[in-house]
This record gives sequence, C-alpha cells and structure tokens, in this order.
Amino acid sequence: MGAGFRLIGVGWRLARQDALLPRELEATFPPALRLFARVLRGLTGPGPRSGRPGERLARALETLGPIAIKFGQLLSTRADIFGLAFAQDLARLKDQLAPFPMDQARHAVEHSLGRPLEALFQEFGPPVAAASLAQAHSAVLRDGRRVAVKILRPGVEAQVARDSEVLRLAGRLAETLLPLARRLEPLALVETVIAATELELDLRLEAAGGDELGEVMARDGYMSAPKIIWEGVGKRVLTLEWARGMALSDPAALAQPGLDRPALAGRLIQAFLAQALDHGVFHADLHEGNLFVSAPAQIEAVDFGIIGRLNPEGRRYLAEILWGFLERDYARVARVHFDAGYVPSHHDSAIFAQALRAVGEPVFGRSAQDVSMSRVLIQLFEITALFDMKLRPELVLLQKTMMTAEGVARHISPDLDIWAAADPVVRRWMLRELSPLSQVKRFADQAVSALRNLTALLEAEGRSPSSAMTAQAARPSPRTLIWAGLAGAALTLVTGALLTVILTLHLLG
Repeated sequence: MGAGFRLIGVGWRLARQDALLPRELEATFPPALRLFARVLRGLTGPGPRSGRPGERLARALETLGPIAIKFGQLLSTRADIFGLAFAQDLARLKDQLAPFPMDQARHAVEHSLGRPLEALFQEFGPPVAAASLAQAHSAVLRDGRRVAVKILRPGVEAQVARDSEVLRLAGRLAETLLPLARRLEPLALVETVIAATELELDLRLEAAGGDELGEVMARDGYMSAPKIIWEGVGKRVLTLEWARGMALSDPAALAQPGLDRPALAGRLIQAFLAQALDHGVFHADLHEGNLFVSAPAQIEAVDFGIIGRLNPEGRRYLAEILWGFLERDYARVARVHFDAGYVPSHHDSAIFAQALRAVGEPVFGRSAQDVSMSRVLIQLFEITALFDMKLRPELVLLQKTMMTAEGVARHISPDLDIWAAADPVVRRWMLRELSPLSQVKRFADQAVSALRNLTALLEAEGRSPSSAMTAQAARPSPRTLIWAGLAGAALTLVTGALLTVILTLHLLG
C-alpha cells in the first residue's frame, strides 16, 4: 500500500513539473494521449513548469531519490538520442546535487573509521562533488598525500529501500498491464537495478572493486584508477588517492591544451571492451562525472560502486557478436544469437541475419555524428520484438554500460568511428582465444574432465559389487571405456587444432 501511494506521488511530481508528458512533445502524441496530457496539466495546477523539458525533469528526479537520479544520469549521456540541450540539462545530476552539512560528514567519517578525523587527515576540506548516494571531500593525509574521501549520504539506505519497493511495484504493474513490455522482463530488470544499487551502500565493497579494477586496468593501459587508501575505508567511508586530470563533467575538461579528443574517445571504448572481454569484470558506471581526463589521452576512473561481470561463455558470445559485425558477417552474428539462446530456436537464422544486415549496413564505417542512434535503437527494438527476443537480466549492466560509454565517447569526439575503435581489442581477443594453442588447451581440459568423470564412475562401481555385476552385461568393460575415452579425447584435440588453424589463418587475412 505504501509503495502504491509513493508510486502515485512519483507520477504527481513528474506531472507537476510537466516532465511526464511535456507540452513540447504534445504535437507528436496521438489524440487520446494529447487529451489526457491536457487534463493532467489541469488537474495538477500551475506548478513549477518553467524551463526546458530537461531542466524540469532534472528538478523532478532530484526530489525522487537515488535510483531516479541514476536514471537521469544515464539519459544525460545520450545527447545523440535525446538532444544536446536535454542531455546538458540533466548533466547536473552527475555530481552537482546539494551536499549535506560538514558536521554530518565529519561525524560519519569518525563513526565509520572508529577514530578521530585528525588521526588520519591533516586537512579535511568541504565537499567538491555531491551525487545521488554520496558526496566527495578533498583531504590531505598525515603523510602529505592528497586524497578524495567519499561519504554516504545520511539516511540513504532507507531511501533506497523505499525506492526499491516503488520500482518493484512499477515492474509488476508493467508486466500485468502492458503486454508489449513483458518481453523486456520488467520485474527482472528492476531486481537487477536494485541489487546493483544496494551493493553501492557498503563502501568496503566498492573499495575492493576499485582495487580489483585498478589491477585489471594496469594490465591494459587504456584507463587507470586511483589507489585505495585502506586505512581510510569503512562501511560508509571510502578514501582514495586524488584523481589526476579534470572531470569530464566540467565543460573545460575537453578544452585542456594538448588533449587528443579522438584518441581519448577511442581509449574509452577500448578500455571498456578490454575489461569486459579480457578480464570479465568492468566499470559499470562510466558517465562523465566518474571520468577524469588529462593530455594527451589519459583517463582515470572513480566510483566503483557498480561493477559488471561476464562469465567466459558470455565473454565469448559478446566477442563473436562484435567480431561478426566488424567483419559484416551477419550470418555468424545470427548463429551466435541462436547458440546463446537470445533468439528462440523456432525462428529462421537466415531471416534474422537479414534483419541484422538492415541494422548494421547503414551505420558501418560512418562517424558518430553521421549516425542517428535514436533511429538505430528504434529499429533494433522493432527487430527484437519481431524475433521474440527477451531482455537478459544478466546482461543489463553490460548493455547499460555499452550505451553509456558510447554516449560519452560521442560527446568527446563526434567524428569517432565506434567500430574502428573496437576493432583492435576484439581482434586481439579472437586471435588469442581462438588460436590453436588456446583451442587445444580448452579441448584438453574438456578431455581431462571427461576422464575424471569416467574414473569416478568406475571407482563408484568398484565400491558396489552387486551394482557392477548387474550392469556388466549391458555396459562395455572398464578397459574399453578408458580406451574409448582416450581415443575420443585425442580425436577432439586433433580436430580442434585443425579447425582453429584454419580460423586463425582466416582472421590474419
């Protein structure tokens, strides 16, 4: 009941700001919706409706809590879809919210770390950025190092819990009342968003994620992360070295002398893909407020509250789909979708490949500024509906991060060719993971696993004479099984090696 009232309150606040069905879009509404929008504006009264649609939506989202603010942050990265003015109006939600008072911040640090502020810091400054869940302060350690101290907002856990109940109710209503939305698995999507947000409420977990990602980033060099100061980490406090460069949310960041904007945008795409494909772990909140840049093309990421992970199978599917698009091999992309279970098996793979060609060919090789992403997304949505593709909750963070990273890269360099930027990382992965040596190792691991299972079966039968005697007439002898297993493993290794040699020669041209 409480969630229901809060959901009604959300709609009311959006309507009061004219951010639910904005008057600027009224001409595009069908007649019934146009009438409803006018009645709604009449019912909600005059309200604070000044400013552009993005400004009104930002004001409304800021009052609706952390999860609503994160939704606005995502929208703000896609100026190519929603327009530059709309994105800029929402940009303040990234790190320019109202901070909480200094006395509360000092108390939170001392309570979480269990010691006086002066025991760790020789200086502790006012907030330099404030976001939906926390705010950051500039400080100086006793050894002279400048650091950033992130502190959770007071009462944010209760706010997230209330928001989560509203989201769950909205998801259930969407599944019940909107048949077309069911394939998007709204309730599963909601649970994924809630789980990711709840992890952000323990900054010890964020510190561990930042430490892990820092190690991963150091291996590739596309992106870096500040070092975690573990003695300054608690459940509600995180201390890390001061990030180098300027935050991308600062309009002056891209005007720094010597900045190579095309290289910077390319490295952002490559950093995300290298993390996801090579390591199976990636920074899943790559909006401008979390990225610091410096000349010529250095990127340092902060805020590790949301981390995405991909298992080896998911990494292979992602790499093969991207490779298929890079090679314009739509039949291969279609096969991967069917193999992964993304498209139900009763559909025709060739027809699906034809639909993918209709999406890929118009955008391949073109710069970001020449591609209307809103049209591409609409076409993709229509195609996924035609082939009964459902949203995959386990891929939500990956898809959200891909969308955010692409939007930020387009903002950095409108001339960026996204496919050309992705090519080196995807090609490297394919050559490494599908090389003869890798394939032989994979097949060998499978053969060893099969032999272990066979040995365990034989040992189990040896411990049970009666069952072994009963099965003896219907089953080959142990020696036959072992030799058959060894022969099968050897055949698998040889066949796999031959196939991967052929594939590698093809990849090398």
